[in-house]
Amino acid sequence: MFEFKIVAECPVTGARAGELITPHGIIRTPVFMPVGTLATVKAMSPDELESIHSQIILGNTYHLYLRPGQEIITEAGGLHKFMNWNKPILTDSGGFQVFSLAKLQKITDENVLCRSHIDGSQLVMSPEWSMMMQGALGSDIAMCFDQCVEIPTTREKAEEAVNRTTLWAERSKKYFDSHNDSSRQALFGIVQGSVYEDLRIRSANEITSMNFPGYAIGGLSVGESHSEMYRILDVLKDIMPKGKPRYLMGVGYPLNIVEGIARGIDMFDCVMPTRNGRNGTMFTSFGRVNIRGQKYAHDFSPLDPECDCYTCRNFTRAYLRHLAMCGEILGARLCTWHNLRFTVRIAEQAREAIIEGRFPEYIEEFKSKFHDDNNGED
Repeated sequence: MFEFKIVAECPVTGARAGELITPHGIIRTPVFMPVGTLATVKAMSPDELESIHSQIILGNTYHLYLRPGQEIITEAGGLHKFMNWNKPILTDSGGFQVFSLAKLQKITDENVLCRSHIDGSQLVMSPEWSMMMQGALGSDIAMCFDQCVEIPTTREKAEEAVNRTTLWAERSKKYFDSHNDSSRQALFGIVQGSVYEDLRIRSANEITSMNFPGYAIGGLSVGESHSEMYRILDVLKDIMPKGKPRYLMGVGYPLNIVEGIARGIDMFDCVMPTRNGRNGTMFTSFGRVNIRGQKYAHDFSPLDPECDCYTCRNFTRAYLRHLAMCGEILGARLCTWHNLRFTVRIAEQAREAIIEGRFPEYIEEFKSKFHDDNNGED
């Protein structure tokens, strides 16, 4: 049920347009995947996600284990049925929580002893636990259990995480091959190594030697500069297998997506569009907009005249500002709706440009128009 094929490639940059066949549909890449951590993309219904052309969304193993729990999701018939989403789902392994909940856990090669961020109860996380949970969730794409480290970090810590990520990938694959249904679920490996080029190369060689159907690049967008991110992607570009999908985890800033696509990345995800939308920070064709700004109080133009989303077709900047300033739920919904559609559309437009042989022109035009005084670094 799983197959990836490249339908077009940019001869200048190596950007790819592909098709990833899954049990719940074909994913046309490049693709941005909205994050639905708790079996919902915040502020959006499944119908609304379809209206913005979302092809695949994410769920999180750690969070879904805590709430509502494996038993309820299994009783519901899996995550697709539980949340009424009939398109592909990718589940994060819980490995990122090893990083984000660092103060609540203890890591060894065997497992991670973690305290629930909700009630402090103890949870034992391991590759086998993650594969069992992701099998129960029934996602189309599961991820190996891995260890991410903060940036900056020491070389010693980065190397320790690479060693552990390889060990955990081997154990993830062993359990997956014995217990999970590979005709219904694909397991992707994850490359770590922080900003150390030799560690990235080593990790990529070790993980790709296991012959997973797809590969992710983890441990970026966790504190490094944009230039450091691009340097690592450049290093990995020719090492990652060309005939398999490449997924850059946790990256959703518009310029990072465009630059990632130019370096052969096929898949992206991030909470940035939804989180920023709820806070009134919007991405547009011309850059970042804080809709709470006083200058928008009398601005009756669309948020982004080049955007085709429901928000931009029906409401003005003045109205969106009013909603944001009043804390109205509709404001968070409309801003989230736009940010998600804008981000999904970046990948759509890039794909179209790759197929039509004009990707270098597309990327230059995008970069010339998109301005952000903060350069995406909050």
